[in-house]
Amino acid sequence: MEQQETRRTTLLMPVFIPSITVIAMLVIGTILWQDQAATLFSKTLAFITADFGWFYMLSVAIFLVFIVSVAFSSWGNIRLGPDHAEPEYSFPAWFAMLFSAGYGIALLFFGVAEPVLHYAAPPEGAAQTVDAAKQAMQIAFFHWGFHIWAIYGLAGLVLAYFAFRHGLPLSMRSTLYPLIGERIYGPIGHTVDTFAILGTMFGIATTLGLSVAQINAGLHYLWPSIPVSTTVQVIAIAVITGLAVMSVVAGMDKGIKRLSIINMVLAITLMGFVFIVGPSIFILETFLQNTGSYLNHIIERTFNLQAYTRSDWIGNWTLFIFGWTIAWAPFVGLFIAKISRGRTIRQFVFGVMLVPTSFTFLWFSVFGDTALHFIMVEGVSTLIDDVQADHAIALFKLYELLPWSSLVSVITVILIITFFVTSSDSGSLVIDSLASGGASHSPVWQRAFWACIEGLVASVLLLAGGLSALQTASIASALPFAIIMLIAAFGMWRALVIEGHHEISLKAHMQSRPSKQGGTGYWKRRLSELVDFPPREAVEAYIRDKVHPSILKVQDELRSQEWPAEVSFDEESHRVRLAVVKPDQVDFLYEIRLRGYALPDFAYPEVERDLDGDVQYFRAEVFLRRGGQAYDIYGYDQQDLISDILDQFEKYLHFLHSSPGVLPWKMDEHDPEVLTEGPVDEDDHAEPAKG
Repeated sequence: MEQQETRRTTLLMPVFIPSITVIAMLVIGTILWQDQAATLFSKTLAFITADFGWFYMLSVAIFLVFIVSVAFSSWGNIRLGPDHAEPEYSFPAWFAMLFSAGYGIALLFFGVAEPVLHYAAPPEGAAQTVDAAKQAMQIAFFHWGFHIWAIYGLAGLVLAYFAFRHGLPLSMRSTLYPLIGERIYGPIGHTVDTFAILGTMFGIATTLGLSVAQINAGLHYLWPSIPVSTTVQVIAIAVITGLAVMSVVAGMDKGIKRLSIINMVLAITLMGFVFIVGPSIFILETFLQNTGSYLNHIIERTFNLQAYTRSDWIGNWTLFIFGWTIAWAPFVGLFIAKISRGRTIRQFVFGVMLVPTSFTFLWFSVFGDTALHFIMVEGVSTLIDDVQADHAIALFKLYELLPWSSLVSVITVILIITFFVTSSDSGSLVIDSLASGGASHSPVWQRAFWACIEGLVASVLLLAGGLSALQTASIASALPFAIIMLIAAFGMWRALVIEGHHEISLKAHMQSRPSKQGGTGYWKRRLSELVDFPPREAVEAYIRDKVHPSILKVQDELRSQEWPAEVSFDEESHRVRLAVVKPDQVDFLYEIRLRGYALPDFAYPEVERDLDGDVQYFRAEVFLRRGGQAYDIYGYDQQDLISDILDQFEKYLHFLHSSPGVLPWKMDEHDPEVLTEGPVDEDDHAEPAKG
């Protein structure tokens, strides 16, 4: 009961109050002065597009170069978590969740509309020509390709790295730790998280506005008696926000994970259907050709601002999409970080960049090129007029040209709704985490509260000016957050350099243990250790009777040398930890853990064995601040054990000596290496023996 009372709220008031105040002012002001708000939104959009377009394009280019460079460097082997951590989710489930949170709604909205609109009115050259068709697909690939996922990926990477590798809160403020240290817990950190909340809120509002416009178009297509109007869209937001609250209550695995998998199944089904009944060979040919053209012109398009032929096109398309993505980056990034613990940086970057981008290119080829094929080859020019009149109706107008259009339209509306629910659900999870200072657990009512606020903001912006107001909110909120992301990238670079020093110092100072490598009978004892598979009771007794007293001796000696050493012993889990914590220095941690493994097949082959691993043996493994070291000290005598501790302590001192001025990574409740109760960590992936 006491624990439930402490969980009544986890909100961090210096972040929550400014965030909710700004949101409330926007909502109330827009309701009271709708015409003036619409005018203000329009002027703000024009100002940012004209004066800061170059900054958005340059920032996105830096994000892409940075994240790819880190993945290909030696830093790519660093794990997002301790060295022994394993991914929490399978790759298919991981991809389904990041895709659903990322931009599933955007693909449904723009998959047909964008290629058709660019074909009808290209930024350069003559309209409705073969060159216009090629340009339309290359632009669509550029808008939804590597650059989008570089933005999401950078936000997710820095959050996962600092939270899971260094035990900092899973919050945007943590990305500044290498630059400002403990001040992330003060006004600067509060300001960063406040901007992240506002950007996430308006990015989600934009997405919800687009999705309900398309839902409304689909319902009108299926049942013409339902009008296309703002009123219907606001009602749709209310209904689906209610579904999102239900998903919030269900939790991550039962709610978001299951809905995400449903989303992927439905999306792949729709894409497969259009591919089969559409111009299949044409789709495959254009997919390959457009991918090649995209890769060939990626640098040129990255820096193309139409400086010599200034028009509204760049603001209405490229800057809007990039700004929308940057505004949504805290949400998608933090969500991706939450589900990516245990993957290496290289796995993370390649998974986030290559797989979704490849799927996106195939999606646009299937839907966009099918629409262009109907227009260019079969002469269905009315499709252009329909899409220009209402972007949201584009997908449903394409279905009219295919068999079983009504059934496919119903499935599409269902898919848009499930995408809507997962976006709102995961968005409320992220905003709640930001508003709680990175707390990993919070009351359900808080997440439900944020889900309702998201629906309210989307409704108000729709009433104030429709898509134009949503566009402006996204681009404006993205401006300060783009600066924060650039600073975060620099902070991560500095942290990786520091970690590189650590790795080099460890390799350079690998010390041998003379007492274990010499002396009469050493080789016999070593062979005995290799083929010994001790039971749980033997290793527990060894840790209790041999390891704990030995580490206490080291503690006493360190204290006599005026080093602040502290030993912790968890009798239930049989873990012993030595910690040396000095102000303004990296902590030294040396821990022995009891870990259980299934007995290998080659051990005692004469004994009948269960294939599932019914018999286990145990090890006393060494864990340091950076994770498990994968070696067993069971059988070491006291001298050998103390020698091993001193070897690791010497490497630690060499790291401090070779990396002066390094800011410390402080332990806190989020640290995956904090001593916890229980025989084996969730992350140890080794089932302890029962009983």
